[in-house]
Amino acid sequence: MNTTSQPVPARPVRKPNNLINHLLVLILLTPLIVIISIIIARTNQNDIQAILLLIQNNFVTMSIIAILVVFLFTSYLFTLPRAVYLVDFACYKPPEEWEVTFQKSIDHATSCNMGEDALQFQIKILERSGLGQRTALPEALMRLPPNPNMANARKEAEQVMFGAIDNLFAATGVKPKDIGIVIVNCSLFNPTPSLSAMIVNKYKLRGNIKSYNLGGMGCSAGVISIDLARNLLQANPNAYALVVSMENITLNKYMGNRKSMLISNVLFRVGGAAMLLSNRRADRHRSKYRLSHVVRTHLGADDNAFRCVYQQEDDGGKRGVSLSKDIMAIAGSALKTNITTLGPLVLPLSEQVQFVATFLQKKLFNTKIKPYIPDFKMAFDHFCIHAGGRAVIDELEKHLQLTPALVEPSRMTLHRFGNTSSSSIWYELAYAEAKGRIRRGQRIWQIAFGSGFKCNSAVWKSLRNVKPSKDNPWMDCIDSYPVEIVDGIPNYGQYKDEK
Repeated sequence: MNTTSQPVPARPVRKPNNLINHLLVLILLTPLIVIISIIIARTNQNDIQAILLLIQNNFVTMSIIAILVVFLFTSYLFTLPRAVYLVDFACYKPPEEWEVTFQKSIDHATSCNMGEDALQFQIKILERSGLGQRTALPEALMRLPPNPNMANARKEAEQVMFGAIDNLFAATGVKPKDIGIVIVNCSLFNPTPSLSAMIVNKYKLRGNIKSYNLGGMGCSAGVISIDLARNLLQANPNAYALVVSMENITLNKYMGNRKSMLISNVLFRVGGAAMLLSNRRADRHRSKYRLSHVVRTHLGADDNAFRCVYQQEDDGGKRGVSLSKDIMAIAGSALKTNITTLGPLVLPLSEQVQFVATFLQKKLFNTKIKPYIPDFKMAFDHFCIHAGGRAVIDELEKHLQLTPALVEPSRMTLHRFGNTSSSSIWYELAYAEAKGRIRRGQRIWQIAFGSGFKCNSAVWKSLRNVKPSKDNPWMDCIDSYPVEIVDGIPNYGQYKDEK
């Protein structure tokens, strides 16, 4: 077996020198400081007496002006967006009996009566996937033969959603009746009644609950749900929003032989997360994070981008999700568009100046210089990159010039839990918490890609030194991570001989 990645000791990232940034701020502030100093220097006692006399002779007018200024300032404060806090979140940890070793995965693929080429293709993908031996598949799919039906799909959804929500309510002490907004995103399973209705029924949420169910939006839908919750919390004061991000595997296993539709069989695994958001000022002291920015990019107007992740039937009528060979190039284009919008919101002034200077030099003088890639390590302390697959993590590590330590949460999440779709960014944040790495004032960048094609970013600021929750899904194994990621399937040669 060939080593492809080495575990890296977790160390705080030292940000580059901010001398240029401080110098630019000083240059901008100096003229203002000089003007104020000149005005103060030229003011004498007679000027001060004249100002006081003016106020006395126009007391009513000055009072009206003062009241108007106070009123306008107060009105301005009320128009500012309400702060949105992440009180806490919980990730679902599948039971041990759902865990899938490589051998179980191969047995399952063999039982589906796939052709030999399809079977060997899945084994080849599995060897290089970056997945470990403890990822999970739902019980119905691990039966031999599998038994995918609506009842079992509902059972999987209930276990994942209710398992995460139960832990969340226990950790926060919030009662179900306190929830005013509930949002669920699940791309490929949308029953009637909806998943959000299942939550309302299970926890007996109040009758005026604002309930939303997002479907078909892919692995980036978790950030979309957070954005929707933020907008709803702006319009509804003193409210709690419950957000659930998950995917359902039971009815979405591809049973055919088309290679472009087999990749998801190998990578996707059971997982889900529940988040409690609040706009109550009283919740700030007990919340973990404050939402700073959400930036969403949609390339759906381009036909190639629209079809690069596409649910369809193969020639034999078997349904699955096809992944285009151009998906990484399209993801790179979506990322470029997303960070172009995100950069000015988060990067220090020095990085923005260097980016603009390089851009102008290239445009005006037609010089053959490489575009300047801003150093996002100066803006963020932690990176939660959607664990869509090893190639996704590799590409972002290279493009954003990240260190192995910064992508460690993503690689280890892929290894331990697999691609859990929209919830993967929360397993990654839970990893950083379990390692004790989140400190007060640090910024976290969650970035996810999804069908459509979309690239979405959420930026959080930690409000305190964060300790892991009691039900953190990593607590039983965090001391054994990070692990070495290797190619190959352990003991596969012996396994083949026995078969």
